Amino acid sequence: MSPIKDLIINKRADIKPIWIMRQAGRYLPEFREIRKKNTDFIKLCLNPDLSTEITLQPLKRFDLDAAIIFSDILMLPYGLNQKVEFKKNIGPILGDLNLNEMSSLEEIDFVKKINPVYEAIQMVSQNNIVKNKSTIGFVGAPWTLLVYMINQKSPKIKLDDDFFKDKNLIKDTLVVIEKFLKIHIKNQFDSGAEIIQIFDSWAGLLGNKDLPYYVLEPTLRLIDFTKSLKIPVICFPRGIKNYKEYCEIINPNVVSIDYEVDPMLIEKHIKIPIQGGMDPKVLLTDKENLKKQTKKYLNIFKNHPYIFNLGHGVLPETEPNMMDYLIKTVKDY
Repeated sequence: MSPIKDLIINKRADIKPIWIMRQAGRYLPEFREIRKKNTDFIKLCLNPDLSTEITLQPLKRFDLDAAIIFSDILMLPYGLNQKVEFKKNIGPILGDLNLNEMSSLEEIDFVKKINPVYEAIQMVSQNNIVKNKSTIGFVGAPWTLLVYMINQKSPKIKLDDDFFKDKNLIKDTLVVIEKFLKIHIKNQFDSGAEIIQIFDSWAGLLGNKDLPYYVLEPTLRLIDFTKSLKIPVICFPRGIKNYKEYCEIINPNVVSIDYEVDPMLIEKHIKIPIQGGMDPKVLLTDKENLKKQTKKYLNIFKNHPYIFNLGHGVLPETEPNMMDYLIKTVKDY
């Protein structure tokens, strides 16, 4: 059993496995070489050979405990025939939402369109490099996907005032999102992903009164489905104000925390395994500070089941030698 799965299932506090969000990415020169020749991000995600190669790049360099598939949460709207493209220095831009077309889409057509993702997961999970390590699949949470699909771009700081104007559109879109998220999760699991992470990147945009309908209830339904397949699930509700309430209602196997919360309060109030927390900007400082901040998290969660990770994805300007130093600091703890 891989260290991460062992920690999750057996609630082990005596091991501190590590993987990093966006561990396969722009900070690695070998990734930049591939990206230079493959400018279309969606096509890159849908090339099983290249996606596998990119996924495994950080594991060839570093002693990490998991491979997370090189893909994107926006594979879901893409699979639902909503246009998705990534523009340099802007981010994702989505086309118009055709709810009638999405509602009538057959499962077989959705799976066929994004099947290369599942092929890549199979190739990664069967590779010798990930022996005794976890293969992690992932999805966007229903709320975060709803934001992208209706807003058609990243909201950055806040949603447009008219985002909630068409309540029926929102309700019906959420139904479609949930249906196909379950299909997407099951296919990742069937292809070899042994853990699923749910990214709720825009959870922090909502106030308390809207959380139940848009975040808590749909995520809980998704968690219940994932657990019914006996798949351990990690939730990352980035920017959420009350992690304790979230965990009590959602009850994921692991909660991943962002860098704006106090890890001491998290350790005190949350009983389930914890992941992450450290600010990715720490990797842009010096080794002394990196070691100090890394040990701060390891010490706080010394007696708590804890997977070391960051409070968000690794930044593109990170030096690979700093990542190496971080991983060795965790391994030597």
